[in-house]
Parts: sequence; C-alpha cells; structure tokens
Amino acid sequence: MQPNRNLLVRKLDPPQTWNPMVENYLRATGFYHVSRIGVIRGFHPMLATLVERCRPETHTFVLPIGEVTGTLEDVAHIFNLPIDGEPVSGWTDSSSDFRYSVVSHYWGSACLAHLYRALCRASRYDTKEMNGPLNLLFVWAWERMPCLAPVPRQTLPPTEISVARRWSHSERTTALLSKAVETFRHDIDNMQEFEWRPYHGLIVPDELHPHLEIGTPFRPGIFYRRWSIGIGTYAPTDIF
Repeated sequence: MQPNRNLLVRKLDPPQTWNPMVENYLRATGFYHVSRIGVIRGFHPMLATLVERCRPETHTFVLPIGEVTGTLEDVAHIFNLPIDGEPVSGWTDSSSDFRYSVVSHYWGSACLAHLYRALCRASRYDTKEMNGPLNLLFVWAWERMPCLAPVPRQTLPPTEISVARRWSHSERTTALLSKAVETFRHDIDNMQEFEWRPYHGLIVPDELHPHLEIGTPFRPGIFYRRWSIGIGTYAPTDIF
C-alpha cells in the first residue's frame, strides 16, 4: 500500500464577469463555451488516488475493469473544444490575422496532451503539485465512474455540451469532504459500474459533429488520437 500524498493544485479561478470586448473575442475564437463552465471544485484525495492509478507509459488509469483513459471524445463533449485542425506547436504567429490563427488550431487535442503530460509529471512521487486542465480530469472521472462523483448524476441538470457546465458549482457534501485517499482507493477497488457511453443521447451542436467523427471510437477499446505538443507532432495511434 502506497503512503498518502497531498498534491497541491495550481489553478486560477475564472472571473465572474467578462469585459464585453473580451466576450466577443471568446465567441469568435471558439473559447466562449469553456469560459462559461464556471468553477468546478475537485477534491485533492480523489486526485491523488487517480494519480496513483496512472500508468505514464500508456497515459492510462489501471482499474479493476482494465486500463482506461480520457480521449478526444471526452474533450469535445466536456469542453466543446475543436479536436481537428492545425497543430498547436508554440506561438509563432505574428500576423494581423490573429483570430484565424486561433480558430484554425485544434485546442482540444492540445488540452488532452497537456493533461497527459501533467499526469506523467505528477506520477513521480517527489512531485508535490499538479497543474493542467484538471477540470477535464475531474468531469471525466465523475461522468464515467459514478462511485467517485460528488453527487449522483441523476440529480444534476440535464446534460448538454459543454458537459462540464452541469458539474460547475455542484455541492460538496459532508460525506464527500470526509473522504480520505483510503476511501477513494476502496471505492475504485470495489467499483461496480463504469460508464462506457456517458454522452449517449446528447444533442450535439452542428459545429461539433465533424470533430466527433475523429474522436469517437471506431471499434471497441480503440480510439483515434492525434495531437501536437511543444514542437513535436504525434501521429494517429491506438491507446488501448
């Protein structure tokens, strides 16, 4: 049994209101839906437990049901970010066509790559803090593993894209706050349910359909993955 870890989370809470000019740019560049998600309060013991289960070599979590991970399908539904387009490989644009440069990149893929890298770093035991798109990790875990959710999914508002919005400002009950790492370990070890199709039946916006054709599984257990991080571009590959 591993000793408990206390991972510190580096994050900034979004502002409550936007300047109208900023809102216009958010809409034009496709980041408006993410900006409206609101505050999602994760829980450090759950984060530490997930990191314990992380296998850096494959970017997967080792669970009783097998190895699972977040995919482009999750990013598209949870954040409503594009997962197809030009690779994000560093800030090189200096032209006046800033808006086109932002819109044409697939930020959802970069977001997933950032989370993978953050998990790899956090899996080293000497790491004391973790950053990255942790809202993506929390919502992915709550949608797919009901035993970890702060509240039952059926008590939340109807699901819509971005899925993360229905988890924002969700109450953290006394029962949740009393959970320690050992409790989350027990919940995962005795998991009875894993949601393989948590987004089934969602009404998908027209602009998101082309992206989901890339991020959706094309045979059981296999997903199409593509992203760019730093200056290296990674090719499509299987993750299971």
